[in-house]
Amino acid sequence: MKRLSLALALAALAHLGAAGAANVAPDNKNLQYTGRIDFSSPAAPVISWPGTAIAGNFTGTSLSIRLDDERGKNYFNVFIDGDLTYPFVLEAAKGDKTYLVAQGLAPGRHSFLVTKRTEGEEGPTTFRGLELADGGELLAPPPRPAHRIEFFGDSITSGMGNEGADNGRDDAGKDKNSFMSYAAITARALDAELHMTSQSGIGVMISWFPFTMPEFYDQLSAVGNNDSRWDFASWTPEVVVINLLQNDSWLIGRDHRLQPEPGEAQRIAAYEKFVARIRQLYPKAWIVCALGSMDATRPGSPWPGYVTAAVERLRKGGDARIDTVFFPFTGYGQHPRVKQHRANAARLTAFIRSRMGW
Repeated sequence: MKRLSLALALAALAHLGAAGAANVAPDNKNLQYTGRIDFSSPAAPVISWPGTAIAGNFTGTSLSIRLDDERGKNYFNVFIDGDLTYPFVLEAAKGDKTYLVAQGLAPGRHSFLVTKRTEGEEGPTTFRGLELADGGELLAPPPRPAHRIEFFGDSITSGMGNEGADNGRDDAGKDKNSFMSYAAITARALDAELHMTSQSGIGVMISWFPFTMPEFYDQLSAVGNNDSRWDFASWTPEVVVINLLQNDSWLIGRDHRLQPEPGEAQRIAAYEKFVARIRQLYPKAWIVCALGSMDATRPGSPWPGYVTAAVERLRKGGDARIDTVFFPFTGYGQHPRVKQHRANAARLTAFIRSRMGW
């Protein structure tokens, strides 16, 4: 009889524990989203771009996140209480799963930040909400950063391989962390909200796959070349950084894969056309045309010259809010690691501050 009573008591406690958990729906007004997110279904927003973020404040002693990942290849950072040094790295399994990302928290107020480490090539993830323990609740969201900055780029901007060993491979999904790319580091240093419109392997004239940035930049979904469309009027950056042509430099200048091969004038014109399109979308933004820090900026490379020539032509055409920044090639032959990203971010941050007064 005592054994039965104990079993009943444990069952009751388990029921109370489950009942005490508070579910937070994805359309809760206190969730703060950042990035190009597909809200076609507000109760099931779809995340695909690197650096996409969800933030919030909450009470309760634990936090669980529910994700429905299409391919089981995505990774996310989860930061608790503003500690940006040691994230909980969430490896998303395929399908609809709930992940306990923080437990044993002290009673009272806490904060969380979730960021997508990986890219569109790892597939989309549907955010299904949060679970807070002990009757916790979602509080008013944190203030948004003071500024806005958007990056158009390739694997360098996305942070491909940046957490890999210096002497190891740099194409593993677990080693890709957009949060520690020069783009994200720069945005945090400038107190700027970040949109990271980037894709590893992409170029202006040719990519390692059948679409280029001029075909990709305007998508709502980052998963391949598709017909989704981002509403540029919904979010306007004050600064735009374009870091492209690294893949063009390999596929055209080194491998000669684009035939007939464009000459220098055509290379300059193609880059200028894309930058002019970004200017059309963001007439008041300060545009920084960057390149590096892989071997497209090695000594003797012609590719920085193409960027400079295109910018000079745009200036002559009346664009006074445009500059160039080049990240020097350090001689390291793989994708930049975090230490190179930090150095590039320091250079870019100082430059943007000098121009914008931030």
